Amino acid sequence: MTIGLQDGDMQRICVIGGSRYFGKLLVERLQAAGHQVTVINRGSTPPPAGVEHLVVDRDDEAALTAALDARAFDVVVDQVCYTPVQAAVAARAFAGRTRRYVMTSTIEVYDPATAALPAVPSGTPVSEESVDPATWKVAMDLPWHDDAYLEAHYAEGKRQAEAVFTHAAGFSFATVRSAHVLGGGVREFTGRLAHYAGRVTLGEEITVHAKALPTVFIHYEELADLLMWATAADFTGPVNACSDGPLDVHGLAETVAAQAGREAVYRTAAAGEEVSPFSVDRHYAMSNARAKALGFSFSRTTDWLPGAVAEALAVSAVPTD
Repeated sequence: MTIGLQDGDMQRICVIGGSRYFGKLLVERLQAAGHQVTVINRGSTPPPAGVEHLVVDRDDEAALTAALDARAFDVVVDQVCYTPVQAAVAARAFAGRTRRYVMTSTIEVYDPATAALPAVPSGTPVSEESVDPATWKVAMDLPWHDDAYLEAHYAEGKRQAEAVFTHAAGFSFATVRSAHVLGGGVREFTGRLAHYAGRVTLGEEITVHAKALPTVFIHYEELADLLMWATAADFTGPVNACSDGPLDVHGLAETVAAQAGREAVYRTAAAGEEVSPFSVDRHYAMSNARAKALGFSFSRTTDWLPGAVAEALAVSAVPTD
């Protein structure tokens, strides 16, 4: 079959996942822009009216292939690929059905605690070349179907999934490595910003490393914008997605404290103790230079963080039964 653009800028776009947070927003924006959108998920949340909905388990290759039937797409955006096994299933199912495949990946691929990665000088943002999916080893025989194993090896699952797609035939591939995503108030399901809103408001301690290093963030709307941009672009390989301006845990907590009119209270973690989200003692803040060179313009973290914090504080102030 022939895969190509239709009627000017309108594209046939398939989103795998797309039921919550920035994935849901991406679907809404693609539809508003006039694209023909199909969403594939297991049916827990229906997409907006007018969006085609295929209810199927992406891990079931036979069922996925049957659900796709004779459909073809210009672009597939995969929001929920976590393992090389899932990537291999999708690569086979969509080979010849799309000209472009975009996978949402993560800053965690650069976590030096999870793999032997090239050393990065302190203060140097990590570039995409630090983890090259073209050369990354894939191990299909690991227990990727075990939830506990997958949770413990989240970063490696993403690295190997990228590698599988990179070597797949039948479409071009790009992977968007997202920074820590914030914003959205009730939409934000991770609870990480709410953690700070709640603790600062109640005067509770925030547990941090003795020497917390900066990391990078992105607003959920900006990530949806970047993914939408990636559907129309023609670059391949990994691209980092983060707002300008790294921030450490103290900078984040002080922004919350300023909005709440309170003071942040810190406690240094003991060795091996669990710390608050975004307190990191290893350097893996990303460089967004490649995305900028390709034409995407980022905001600064300080531009949107106060608004995101205000949303989180508003949600934390709502009484629960």
